[in-house]
Amino acid sequence: MGKVIAVANQKGGVGKTTSAINLAASLAATEYSTLLLDIDPQANCTSGIGVAPKDINASIYEALTGQVDPEDTVVTTDIPFLDLMPSHINLVGAEIEMIEVDERERILSKVLERLRRTYDFVVIDCPPSLGLLTLNSLTAANSVLIPVQAEYFALEGLGQLLNTIKIVRKHLNPELEMEGVLLTMFDTRLRLSNQVAKEVRRYFGDQVFDTIVQRNVRLSEAPSFGKPVILYDASSKGARNYMALAREIVEANADALGTSDAAESSSNETASDEASGPSDNSPAPPSTDGVPTPDPEERARARRPSTPANGFSLSNS
Repeated sequence: MGKVIAVANQKGGVGKTTSAINLAASLAATEYSTLLLDIDPQANCTSGIGVAPKDINASIYEALTGQVDPEDTVVTTDIPFLDLMPSHINLVGAEIEMIEVDERERILSKVLERLRRTYDFVVIDCPPSLGLLTLNSLTAANSVLIPVQAEYFALEGLGQLLNTIKIVRKHLNPELEMEGVLLTMFDTRLRLSNQVAKEVRRYFGDQVFDTIVQRNVRLSEAPSFGKPVILYDASSKGARNYMALAREIVEANADALGTSDAAESSSNETASDEASGPSDNSPAPPSTDGVPTPDPEERARARRPSTPANGFSLSNS
């Protein structure tokens, strides 16, 4: 059963679609079968992965409204292991059409019921709102990834999103967890970026990914060529950031993916090498590119609490 990750934030312009595209592409690059689901009527995720609207025979809209089987909406991409369930402007009217449907919050869950068994990961690009489409996404998901722009205004409104997640957990999807908070558009030259990063880490603790996505021209250019950044410029800072994010997510879900034994074996080999002393050929530690990282004590703590969503502090929201 594939892990379904909803990429959600009701504030626009925080790198949500960019993160959905490049996370899905990076997971596929590590040879995990991945489905990128675009449920945003703007369909930026669809065009950003290189699929033109004129080439789409059926989209998530037809699947949600029961006009076609969900499998018939899935299209392949230029990246091995990565498929796409595209969006369409028709999705604008879907929320109105879904209002009278029984269990309207669970329509997407039913759409993904069979599909998720085919993939290791399903990444959902949610619309920049807290409407019925986002509610469906949170109900269908195992976890939610929240991109947060490293600017002051990006912090406002997070309480509303967290409260929505809390309500979804209480009434619709008690298994919904926090995959993590991702700091995006980080500018190492600005003191404000460091202040926002510190504030986000203070509030969310170890639910914030170690990876920070920095401002990068290549990352901004890639969608205009219909490519994820890993295809557009694999050596760019943006590509390295999202590959690091994919590795974090794979490691955090090692048990579900069945890779925990291999990871443990690798860890034991590393421990053995360390016990035998340093090697002259040991690789240099990875560069942080000037991005602030958690304190060593924070790194020593477990990457995820057992039920991350329980860690939300919503009393002040």
